[in-house]
Amino acid sequence: MNIDRQIEFNKVKEIWADLAITDWAKERIRETSLCFSENELKKQLRDTTDARELIEKTGNPPLQNIAEIKNILLIVEKGDCLTPYQLERVEKVLVAIKRLKDYLERGKVYNNSLAYYEENLDCISELREEIGSKIRNGGVDDYASKELGQIRNEIIKCEEQMKQKAQQIMRTHKAYMADNYCTYRNGRICLPVKAEYRLKITGSVIDKSSTGSTLFIEPSSVAKYYEELQLLKISEENEVYRILYTLSAIVLSAASILNANLIMIEKLDFIFSKGKLSLDMDAIEPVINTERRIKLAEARHPLMDKTNAVPLQFDIGENVRGIVITGPNTGGKTVAIKTVMLNCMMAQCGLHVTCEQADICMNSSYLCDIGDGQNLSENLSTFSAHITNVLEVLREADKDSFVIMDELGSGTDPTEGMGIAIAILEEIRKSGAVFLVTTHYPEVKEYASKTECIVNARMEFDKETLKPTYQMVIGEAGESCAFYIADRLGMPNEMLRVAVCAAYGEDAVDSYKFQKPESELVKRNTTRISKTQKPKNKKSLSTKYNIGDSVMVYPEKKIGIVCEPINEKGVLRVQLPNKKIWINHKRVKLQVVATELYPEDYDFSIIFDTVENRKKRHNMERKYTDDVIEYEE
Repeated sequence: MNIDRQIEFNKVKEIWADLAITDWAKERIRETSLCFSENELKKQLRDTTDARELIEKTGNPPLQNIAEIKNILLIVEKGDCLTPYQLERVEKVLVAIKRLKDYLERGKVYNNSLAYYEENLDCISELREEIGSKIRNGGVDDYASKELGQIRNEIIKCEEQMKQKAQQIMRTHKAYMADNYCTYRNGRICLPVKAEYRLKITGSVIDKSSTGSTLFIEPSSVAKYYEELQLLKISEENEVYRILYTLSAIVLSAASILNANLIMIEKLDFIFSKGKLSLDMDAIEPVINTERRIKLAEARHPLMDKTNAVPLQFDIGENVRGIVITGPNTGGKTVAIKTVMLNCMMAQCGLHVTCEQADICMNSSYLCDIGDGQNLSENLSTFSAHITNVLEVLREADKDSFVIMDELGSGTDPTEGMGIAIAILEEIRKSGAVFLVTTHYPEVKEYASKTECIVNARMEFDKETLKPTYQMVIGEAGESCAFYIADRLGMPNEMLRVAVCAAYGEDAVDSYKFQKPESELVKRNTTRISKTQKPKNKKSLSTKYNIGDSVMVYPEKKIGIVCEPINEKGVLRVQLPNKKIWINHKRVKLQVVATELYPEDYDFSIIFDTVENRKKRHNMERKYTDDVIEYEE
């Protein structure tokens, strides 16, 4: 039994999860379940209230997703070196922790208990400053160490010397050059020398142009600077790794503090998401009791627009354990029972409820039977699925349960359904559970009015506008208003007489007050179905062609002789030169009838049969023989 889906608590969770920042908080929201400890539940509700108040007074908390930093801590705990990018992520998280700590600190002036979680956060300022001073723009800063600064200065100086030397050689041997500027090939500075002057410049050929007319040569006097540059870059790389490993070691030493910070951020994110949800839904903190009492003032369905939702007044407890709600279809009965249960479930999950005031009891279980449970894959009808679900509810229901059932006893014969509905109500009553049920059966209303601990309730309906008011009146039984609604919507009086007579007998027809004068049901013009016309005389089709008729076969326009007449499928057989074919009669046109071509009693086997078959047939007519006549298919 998926209670979350049946009463749409899963949709509330989706809205709630979207308000969380961290992956952990989102996952915890999806897995949120009922709280069964009164002290713990009251603490959770206080946290929600504190979170809302803090957001209202100081704005949204500066939270961020920390999934990436968790992976970084796993890397450093394995002993691996962190990259500059990863160290910058650590610094950003430490900055976020500092901002969150300051945010909570500001909340202390309002004496908000949630603000004191600030004491559980450590922004590790020394680590943040150390990373900030050494890592900048995705790399190790020049001033991360004195040695690194010197090495990088030497690299700049060496590169400048290389360039100056190359330009000097170019100016000296300008006539040999294919261009007037130096270029880099494979990381080396080269001169563009014409191929015919290759031997005029001492050095190594690094590359050549696509045509081969230009060679890119690294002069020997420049090469010594390149070797010096490579040694300097190795020294730079070693120094960078030394700095990164040092910073990684510092991060590792602070890993336990960082992990504790992350756990606290996730916890705060979960709590603040409840406060955000309360603000978005304009909800309030409910009072929690264990006396089986539920009182809701101006209750709204959490998923309905506040401007459109009609507030519900609801009260159960003391000497009442069950309410039987009646009223017309679309009168809001189902929405009403869902509103009550959904608010109760939200409260028991530590959330605020969409009411003006709420006093809600804790329940050991929430059980319901709502909607059409027809299951084609399991071959269950609506009624079968309904009863299966009801029996499951009855097995679990006890004195601390909260049960709702919609359209009790529906989906079968009304008389038998009524009896089953009363039996179900009696069983729930015996369990001691708090329950809400909706029904149309007048016998169930009567049962509720005579049974201890059960009362009737009705959903109000405006007979002038034919619209429900969505107001529940506890203590009064409702009516379906089916005849009244059908009358106002245009059902002819004659049909209504039949309906009233069938429901209440002939005497009731005379006392029924019709809302409009006599009328008839006017039929509208509808689209007609076009049927395929069948041949009027099948016999005429079978005699359309006779054996021996000369016909033309289309589209080839070949002349042939009919050798078998049209069968029941409209196909005949035609003898063409050297072959016989089956063909639809629509592709054949009569040329000359057989009576004009052949004398009476003409033997057509002369035309259509082989010489061998004719001899065999002649022998068979004179005597017994083992010959077999073979026909061409």
